[in-house]
Amino acid sequence: MGRQARAAAYKLAQLSSDEKNTILRAMAAAIRQRVPELLEANAQDLEAGRGKGLSNAMLDRLMLDEKRIVAMAAGIDQVATLPDPVGQIIDSWERPNGISIEQVRVPIGTIGIIYESRPNVTADAAVLCFKTGNATILRGGSEALHSNIAIADALAQAGAPEHAIQLIPFTDRESVAVLAGMDKWLDLIIPRGGKGLIETVVSLARMPVIKHYDGICHLFADKAADQEMAVDLTVNSKTHKCGVCNALETLLVHREIADSFLPKVAAALRTKNVELRGCDETRKHLTDILPATEEDWSTEYLDLILSIKIVGSLEEAVAHINQYGSHHTDVIVTTDHLAAERFLREVDSACVFHNVSTRFADGGEFGFGAEIGISTDKLHARGPMGLRELTSYQYRVRGNGQVKG
Repeated sequence: MGRQARAAAYKLAQLSSDEKNTILRAMAAAIRQRVPELLEANAQDLEAGRGKGLSNAMLDRLMLDEKRIVAMAAGIDQVATLPDPVGQIIDSWERPNGISIEQVRVPIGTIGIIYESRPNVTADAAVLCFKTGNATILRGGSEALHSNIAIADALAQAGAPEHAIQLIPFTDRESVAVLAGMDKWLDLIIPRGGKGLIETVVSLARMPVIKHYDGICHLFADKAADQEMAVDLTVNSKTHKCGVCNALETLLVHREIADSFLPKVAAALRTKNVELRGCDETRKHLTDILPATEEDWSTEYLDLILSIKIVGSLEEAVAHINQYGSHHTDVIVTTDHLAAERFLREVDSACVFHNVSTRFADGGEFGFGAEIGISTDKLHARGPMGLRELTSYQYRVRGNGQVKG
């Protein structure tokens, strides 16, 4: 499969944007035409999942209905409308000796994607890679095997070069290790799933990995915060969808506003059934909440649980975030422009926000149209990864016979 992917990648690199977009629209049409087959395959996965005792939340992530399939096809059509970064000239200049140099975006080449649960990731990952001229080998989770095979088959039969999109048709653990060792054939691996999966891939991979382990996101209510805004942003960041990586996990509150702000934010969070855990000082203001342990500060709850800590300064808030955070998304709420700029400059995270909910850390919300995931790495992609992040670059140098003396 690796050898086939490499050969397909060279063919993909020769396709024009128009040719790729035509094939993408054919992929969307194929998904729409195969609704009955996709529903039948998904029904097998759901039945097996119920037999294994999967939670209702997991079954919902796994489930495909006609509406979700139509949305999957619409997402593919949307990718066809997005600007193609391949071939974009990043920079150009001319040397004194007459040599002209261009830095041009090109496909990465071959990408392995390892993911869990949601079958729509099969389509999302494959078409984003295809749009950027990358061949893909997909390895989904066992719970969605039949759905993933049906989706990948529909995509692969829509006119793409042979083997441009391949799905590993089995899910034993050894396949992850084999894929991670295929540095001769894969240029990059992107794991999407739980921390255990990502740690396994990172420990085994012989090629670059783009990933994020956790989404331990913070909101700091500064002493100059608009308190009503801070309440709204806290509630939205925590409760809009608590089981995602850009949900809020820790609230930091400046000591100067703790007495007035904490009762307001606690009351709002309780209406959403959020369990609160606080530092010793927080519990003097909110006497009925649970104590926060050292472990809480570095825990991604993915649940309606929020830890709260009172800090004495902007510096203390930044130090806490840089120590305990996961470098994903962190927010300051303040009317003090200088404090905001310091926070944005000093917090070492992929996304740093001023007066914005953490839930906006998303490729679609950034205007990328779609994303392959969110990276907390620093090389080569950071934050929401759109099409541009699925490219590399090369230098194209032109001259008229220059030799080096």
